[in-house]
Amino acid sequence: MKIIRKITVQEWIPIKEIDKEGFIKLKNNKIIKILKIKPINYNLKSDFEKEAILNSYKIFLKTCNFDIQILIQSNKEDLSHHISNIRKNISKKENKYLKKISENYIEYINKINFEKKSSSKDFYIIISDKFDKKNKYTQTEEIIKNHLKEKYFKIKECLSRTGNDVVELSKQTEVENLFFSFLNTKKLNNNLIKK
Repeated sequence: MKIIRKITVQEWIPIKEIDKEGFIKLKNNKIIKILKIKPINYNLKSDFEKEAILNSYKIFLKTCNFDIQILIQSNKEDLSHHISNIRKNISKKENKYLKKISENYIEYINKINFEKKSSSKDFYIIISDKFDKKNKYTQTEEIIKNHLKEKYFKIKECLSRTGNDVVELSKQTEVENLFFSFLNTKKLNNNLIKK
């Protein structure tokens, strides 16, 4: 009989450590930094503003002459608080017509929630740097972290021209929460449905 060894999550994920400043050290000697993008609503802009934003993005892509990864995370919204507020207001209304409209609105929200159409998106940029094996004596972890910070400031400056705000995940708990949300989406969505 052949025994199959199960791989633990710790073995499967290539992360060696997440430090206090939010830097992620991988098992292959890479160090990663995650930046969260707070986007603008492009659709609400005028044609002139849209053109300026697109030109700024072009400059961003030309200026950042290093590898980046763009990550988009969809999150199911918890609408239970919103629904409970509407229900409270229904009980206060005396007009039957307004009560009916409110009840129809609650049905509509529940339908959207059930069909998983009520979601928001979070946007992230991942930047990395790696120890160069040839120059391992001149490259320290501190130098690599400084390179990543320089890249962060370059991205922040370029994307601020487009109206987007960029913040670094600078705490260990912020990075851990992000990983938790990616690895436990089913659990998080079930918790929202139960509420």
